[in-house]
Formats: sequence, C-alpha cells, structure tokens
Amino acid sequence: MESQADYKQRLTDAIDFIKTGDDYLVVSHVQPDGDAISSTVVVAWLLAKLGKKAVLINEGAVPSRLHYLTLADQIGNLSKAPLERKFSRVISVDCADFKRIGLVSEWFSPDVQLLNIDHHPTNDGFGSTNLIRTDAAATVEILYDLVEYMELELDVEAATAIYTGLLTDTGGFRYSNTSPHVMEVASKLLMKGVNGNELADHLLEKMSMPQLRLLQRGLSRLTFTEDGKIGWLYIEPSDLVETGAVGEDLEGLVNYARNIDGVEVGILFKSTEEGQIKVSLRSAGVVDVAAIAQMFGGGGHVRAAGCRLDATLTDASTQVVNAIRRVLI
Repeated sequence: MESQADYKQRLTDAIDFIKTGDDYLVVSHVQPDGDAISSTVVVAWLLAKLGKKAVLINEGAVPSRLHYLTLADQIGNLSKAPLERKFSRVISVDCADFKRIGLVSEWFSPDVQLLNIDHHPTNDGFGSTNLIRTDAAATVEILYDLVEYMELELDVEAATAIYTGLLTDTGGFRYSNTSPHVMEVASKLLMKGVNGNELADHLLEKMSMPQLRLLQRGLSRLTFTEDGKIGWLYIEPSDLVETGAVGEDLEGLVNYARNIDGVEVGILFKSTEEGQIKVSLRSAGVVDVAAIAQMFGGGGHVRAAGCRLDATLTDASTQVVNAIRRVLI
C-alpha cells in the first residue's frame, strides 16, 4: 500500500500531465459500464474547466441508462464511427490493462503520452504517467480526489457523474469496497445537489421487459457444483435477439448466481458472435476471482473480475469451474 505522500505525488504528476497539453483523447474500456462512462464524463468536465480540447471515444456504446449524464452524448462509439486522426496525448480511465482499451489504441500516435487513471489491482501501470489507487471503490473516487487536490468546485452535473460511478461500482453502497471515504465523498456529493434516491431507483431498481425475459432464461440454466459452492449460468447471442435485450441488460445477471446462500463464486458465461466466451466472475469473499481471471488473460478485483476464452461454451465452463474448484479444495 502506497503512502499518502506517494499518492499525492501521483496526483501532482497527473495534474502536470493534464496541464501540459491542450488536445486530448479520452478513452475507457471496451463495453463501458457505469464507472467507465462516469469517469470519462468527469475527465471531459475537468479538461473543459481548464480550457483544453478533448475527443471522447470508446469501443462500444454508452449504455442507454447512462444517457442522462451531461457530456455522455459526446462520447463516440468507435464501432460506429472511426476517429479521423491520431492522438499523441491520451487519458485512459478505468482500464485494468492496456488491451482493455481495445481498437481505440490504433489511433494513438507512435510517440503517445498516456495518463492511466484506474483502481484495478491487476493494473500493471501501462501509462507514461499512472494515477492508480487500488483501494479506491471506483475510478471516479480517484477523480474526486484529483478535483479536490486541484481545488476546483464541482457543479451538480459533475457531482452526479461521480456519484453514478460510486453507486454502480459499489452495488448501491453494499459491496465490501464501500469504505468510509466512499461514504464521505457520497455525502459531499449529495450536498452538491445530487438526487441520490432517484439515481438509485433508475440504476439499481428499474428493469425493462427484455431484461426480465433475459433474466428468466439465465436463471432457468443456473447450475451448481455438488457442494453448492460454485454457481453459473450462460447466455447465448440468440437469447439477446429473441428477448429483445441488449448487451447492457446482462449487467448484474452474474450476481444471481453469487447471491445464493452457500455459493462462494458466481459465474456468467456469455457466448459472443465472434466465437469467444466472455466470463464474469463474482466472489463472496473466500476466492480471489481476479487471480482466477488472470489465469485466462483477464483481470479485475478480488471480488469481481472477468476474462475471455477462445473455447466452446462447454470447454470454457469446464476450465473456469475446475480452476475455482482447485482454489476451494
């Protein structure tokens, strides 16, 4: 664990990086989630406050439930519209490793300078400048520290973005990453005018009919090991087509496996149209699923991680479940 002095130096280095340039590309990870989009929005707000230019892009669309965020409509989807030029100064947010940036990295100049802002323990410090705090609940928590350190005043729109990232990455302030600092930050954001109960209802409670149909399919396939310590389910591309669901409707599905009493690890296997198997892992606390994910080229957190396998659904589930079995012995 780095000291407070070390962290302040990293904040200072990040500020120097931001102030040195004038033209930035801001990117988060492929298939961005709540923290990724919120972090992108906060960085865009910060750059605008400093009079800097920024292009916002991801490989993947902004989830529809996050369209309320100010500046979210400025985040491009590389899959729909490629960039027109390359960038020599890049800020990445919420990317556990370089490959999570995806195809956007093809628009980096050969001499690119990259500020890597992230909270994943598996982050290897791939930036030329790195602002990483692995005990942060979300990347937006680090950005809050950065804004505070710069003595900038958050408006309600930026505060709402930070609160959104905290809310989604802590599961509504229920996960073990909900630290005293997280609650302190959340309290300050509420005092800025953030409508916490409205956001919680919108992001955590409401469910569309296609999402419900997808959930029904997933739960009908829920399977457990003999000892009941590992539970998993799977979704195929045809399920999305037939239910009318979209990729973002998968979020939270893995928790239904993990939340069963006695289950130590819940897993969601999703077959992609490219023939890969995307694996989402959630731990009740005994198993470090980030370590499991790293065995298959992925990463994440102790209790929440993911990876991709070039395998059939049967082979992927066998490999991953057996890897977890060995840890639980």
